[in-house]
Parts: sequence; C-alpha cells; structure tokens
Amino acid sequence: MIIQAEEKKVKRKIGSYALIYGITFIVMLPFLWMILLSFKTNSEILNSPFALPASFSFENYQKAIETLDILLMYKNTFIIAIVTIVVEIIITFMSAFALSRMIFRSEKLRGGLTYFLLLGLAIPPFILLFPVYRITIMFDLMNTHASLILPYIATSISFNTLLFTGFLKGFPKELEEAAIIDGCNLFTLCKSVVFPIIKPVVATIFIFNVLYVWNEFPFAVTLISSDALTTVPLGISEFKGRWSIDYGGIIAASILVMIPQLIFYGFFQKYIIEGMTAGAVKG
Repeated sequence: MIIQAEEKKVKRKIGSYALIYGITFIVMLPFLWMILLSFKTNSEILNSPFALPASFSFENYQKAIETLDILLMYKNTFIIAIVTIVVEIIITFMSAFALSRMIFRSEKLRGGLTYFLLLGLAIPPFILLFPVYRITIMFDLMNTHASLILPYIATSISFNTLLFTGFLKGFPKELEEAAIIDGCNLFTLCKSVVFPIIKPVVATIFIFNVLYVWNEFPFAVTLISSDALTTVPLGISEFKGRWSIDYGGIIAASILVMIPQLIFYGFFQKYIIEGMTAGAVKG
C-alpha cells in the first residue's frame, strides 16, 4: 500500500511538471517564433512564416540599430516613466490612505468612491484619446513630455489606488496608534511608519507602471510628432510606411525592445508576486 501511494505521488508530480512545462512552452512559443522570424527576409516571412530561415542573417538587427536612435528612445521613455511613477505613487498613496482611514458620514460615500475607481478601470484608454488630444492642444502641451506624463498619471490612478487600499485595509492600526501616541504627525506617520511597510505593494505598482509606460502606443502616437521626443513604441512604428511594411525590421526592433523588459520583469518578479498576494492575504 505504501509503495502504491508513493507511485501515485510520483506520477502526480510528473504530471504536474509536464503540465507546467507544457504551459510554459505555449506561453513562450510566440516569443520563440518572433526570434525565428527576425532572421528571415520579408519575402520569407510572408511566404513561409513557419519554416526555418534560408540563412541566419543579422541584417534585420543591423537595420534596426541603424534606423533607430535607441539611446534617445530609451532616454525619453525613461524620463517619462520616472516622473509619471513618482507623481502617481505619491497621489495614489495619499488617496488610498484617505479612502481607508477617513471617517465618512456615510459608508455609502466610501462605497461610491470605490465604485467610481472601479469604473475608471472599466473605461478603455482609447475612448479618452480625442478629449485628451483636445485638452493637450488647449493647454499648448503638444510635443512635450508633459503631454504624455499627465494622461499616464490619470489613467493609472484607479488601479494604483485600489491596490494600495486593499493592502492598507489590512494594515495593523495598532502601529499607527502607537506612532500617534509617540507624537507623530500625519506626514511623519505616512513617511516613516506606513510607507516603509507597504514596500511590496509599492514595488508592484512601480513595475506594472514601468511596463505600461514602456509599451504604451496610442497616446504617444497621438500626442508626439517630434523626432526628438520619440519613445520606444514610436520608434518601432518607423518601420511601417504608407505603402509598405518592413516586417523583419519591426520584429528585430521589437525583440531589442523586449529584452530589457524581460530582464526587468525577471529581476523584479518576486516583488510582483509578493505585492499582489500581500493585499489579498491581509485584506
């Protein structure tokens, strides 16, 4: 009986590993296919997309490096991402702290604010393109970093606030009460007591927003037309002409852009899991 139980346990373990590796392969398949296509010519991509390339050539990568000013793209995207994330973390932390700690005259008001934030998650950013475009023109912000920073902050408020709120609801209030008894004011309480403890959630929000800004295209292509302010997604779109598309160049450039993201995500993966589960367990 013990041997049969051990055999069942081993078979179950083998089945679990096989399932995990199978799902991982399916998830990785598009990326592996992209790598394969990046070594093909445009005619090979169109005529035989699933076949091996006739010869493994780095011509597409060379073309991507020569066409794109990668350092300029990274610099613009980095500036926009850092300013956006710093401002929105400050704003959404304060809004979440107020939402989870303020005493409302009616709990319906608190619930109404929560549903209002949920509604913000349900609105696709594409619907906001035209009003944001008109507001940007009205304030003369076209072709500036601010034209992207402000919409990015606005579209991230709902997600960040709800994530902060879910964690703060389970935050031990005894720590706050002890700090207040010791003479902490509200600013010191938030800066020195609450904020250091919620670092996993801050790291999660930081990572998600960096990846969002790094890949965002609709706002960038609508509000930026200056080559000096080209971001990473805009740079890749240069391979698409009016009458033709350089598929090999687009794929090679996309891989060059994806590699830093994969490294970044792989390095911070444990913080994402820790931050997403912290609020779920404590809330």
